[in-house]
Amino acid sequence: MKTDLSKPICIVGTGGFAREVLCCVLDVFDAQGKDPVKNISFLDHDGKGVKGELLGFPVIQAQDFNPVNWQCVVAIGNPKVREFVVRDLPEHTVYATLIHPSAIISKWVEMGTGSIVTAGCVITTQIKIGEHAQLNLNTTVGHDTTIGDFFTTATNVSVSGICEIGNRVYMGSNSAVKQGLQVCSDVTIGMGAMLVKSADTPGVYVGTPAKLHEA
Repeated sequence: MKTDLSKPICIVGTGGFAREVLCCVLDVFDAQGKDPVKNISFLDHDGKGVKGELLGFPVIQAQDFNPVNWQCVVAIGNPKVREFVVRDLPEHTVYATLIHPSAIISKWVEMGTGSIVTAGCVITTQIKIGEHAQLNLNTTVGHDTTIGDFFTTATNVSVSGICEIGNRVYMGSNSAVKQGLQVCSDVTIGMGAMLVKSADTPGVYVGTPAKLHEA
């Protein structure tokens, strides 16, 4: 599985993760032997980001953005904000599925449009991942797992096999989900947390074993 570079790529966002996504995009262009010049831009969606250029690439303002010219990836780490931005972009926006060349993904994986898979990720077999997911560095996903839209991982996350994960789930660095569990939508699993029982209530789960944090 590899990224389609038939159209230029626009990275939506100008924050830290957007800059990391640029690194991923550049690796994709290099692996496919294509010139990134004039084929990569950023989009300052809300007018609060960087102006002019970022790391040598142009930053487009919302009023100047024409979705016909680009395929986009929304490089915003917060899954709820990312969902808002996707809904707010022009109706005819086309989204790329961005796959780092070092990622190991079997042919039995279904990946939703707009998703980003960064360096070192391993996604094995009979796995379905929804739209606009983000798998950060060295994330692994085990067999027969189904994951919803706007799923997000930080670095070194492990999802075991036969799991069912809902929408807008966020997993912090070095967190893990045990095999065979269900995680409902709008769950955050904290940094280093080990989920060993299904999470059927939205909220923040922390600790080992991970438990719902009571505010």
